Amino acid sequence: QVQLVESGGGLVQPGGSLRLACAASGNFFSIYTMGWYRQAPGNQRELVATTTSGGSTNYADSVKGRFTISRDNAKNTVYLQMNSLKPQDTAVYYCHAHNPLFGVDFWGQGTQVTVSS
Repeated sequence: QVQLVESGGGLVQPGGSLRLACAASGNFFSIYTMGWYRQAPGNQRELVATTTSGGSTNYADSVKGRFTISRDNAKNTVYLQMNSLKPQDTAVYYCHAHNPLFGVDFWGQGTQVTVSS
């Protein structure tokens, strides 16, 4: 079992930056594919970015060049650096962990990001 706890959300003005963090409990964090998803009111949950155990990354087109996902395996933590934020980035951001050996998935509770002037 893996527990994921997100932090770093909040209110920011357009053009501003935020850094989200997701701390994972449990063992073998380094083998997990970690990701960030988001869900805006009335919308489906969508992929924002992922990072594999090998360090490969993938981004939604809407955030490429603005967001950066990274991981610190020593701290069991994955980060999402968000720059040049736009009002359309407003959503609840969820941390996700995928165990590729057993095909199981875990979700965090989510953290609210609001981009507004």
